[in-house]
Amino acid sequence: MDGAPAAKKQRVENGISQHSHPGTSYHEDFCDKDGSTTIMFCVKEEVGGLAKALKIFEENNVNLLQIESRPSKKDPSEFEFFVACDNTKGGLKEAIHALKEKTNGVTILKRSRTTSEGSDGINSAYQDTVSVPWFPQKISDLDRFANQILSYGSELDSDHPGFTDKVYRARRKEFADIAFNYKHGQQIPPVEYTEEEIKTWGKIFGELTKLYKTHACREFNHIFPLLVDNCGYREDNIPQLQDVSNFLKDCTGFTLRPVAGLLSSRDFLAGLAFRVFHSTQYIRHHSRPMYTPEPDVCHELLGHVPLFSTPAFAQFSQEIGLASLGAPDEYIQKLATCYWFTVEFGLCKQQGQIKAYGAGLLSSFGELQYALSDKPEVRAFEPIKTAEQEYPITEYQPTYFLSDSFEDAKEKMSAFAATIPRPFAVRYNPYTQSVEVIDKKDQISSLVHNVRGELGIIEDALRKLNG
Repeated sequence: MDGAPAAKKQRVENGISQHSHPGTSYHEDFCDKDGSTTIMFCVKEEVGGLAKALKIFEENNVNLLQIESRPSKKDPSEFEFFVACDNTKGGLKEAIHALKEKTNGVTILKRSRTTSEGSDGINSAYQDTVSVPWFPQKISDLDRFANQILSYGSELDSDHPGFTDKVYRARRKEFADIAFNYKHGQQIPPVEYTEEEIKTWGKIFGELTKLYKTHACREFNHIFPLLVDNCGYREDNIPQLQDVSNFLKDCTGFTLRPVAGLLSSRDFLAGLAFRVFHSTQYIRHHSRPMYTPEPDVCHELLGHVPLFSTPAFAQFSQEIGLASLGAPDEYIQKLATCYWFTVEFGLCKQQGQIKAYGAGLLSSFGELQYALSDKPEVRAFEPIKTAEQEYPITEYQPTYFLSDSFEDAKEKMSAFAATIPRPFAVRYNPYTQSVEVIDKKDQISSLVHNVRGELGIIEDALRKLNG
């Protein structure tokens, strides 16, 4: 993103959008949206237990859209049920009241961003019930919103460099269709990039690599040669997402997932909680190789991937994602702003010098030089203050935020996350690739037991090293 301001109309990086875009004409068979409400509740393991709960919905004429179940992680004698239902018809308010009397742990998971009371007065049923925005708890749940995008790949604004280029628009649709049809667990289909696309990549690659040694942070410069050796990072080759994803998986457990367009901030951040980065595959228009009004494969692979390969930065990014799960809308905006000033445009201090680690800088030839000059203001990264910082969306940033280290930034984000009002804590389980909701004392006891086991390994290793 160079040669002109890094964005027009709105500044968008990797699915984080600050304004709405026209919707896509594509729809999944089922998706959480306005008009649907997901309810989670627990039922004792007994004959007819589920039937009694479902009877409540039938008696109140509530249409069920989807049902999922699993053994409760909180109480082995119970099962957890996730029921998505139509909240536009029937008596959902009455059904919720009845569920509270006959089941345990009733929680409303509602993706609707409206706070006004519906025609059936459903919000009044939430008064004594925990109500939080829906969020994925299994990595496969990302499939449920991956295509609820704000704009589709071929839907270009009139001032986009490729707007009048029919060939480019058709090519963008090819990339978008690949992402739209992708499901968790599949291999990302390889793309045969055209000679023109590779030439555009080559120009950007050549200019940026001249600056990395003097402008990029130490961790970035350590990883970049490994990407050259293992993923085909070259001036005459655009790496394949699957090859890069495999490399990331080996380094930090992060993976790439193709995305057909812009996701909402909530959905994009939720992916980070699972160490999944939603990545574009298309490349910017060849007429302006140093400018793009949106994230493209150059931004993703040159700006983001190197640091997602670094354990400390991967952990920091995941902390932002975990903090977003179930957070109120106003806190999603705060987290998105923190993401903007760190993962996208962050600076860090190394050996008395300021270096860039934000992907928006590391993929922009012009802004990378500007950010490390004496022109912008540089402030210390403090999430509470950073989250309130306004920023321009059509020009280089007048203000950047500086972290002492990734570890320091992670600790500050963890402290900030603790201030987010939600009635539970969350923990990512890397073995099951799932998010565990922690809201009971026996779960904490189990966590303490696991921590003691890890400490035992550390103590054993120290004894052997000192012995």
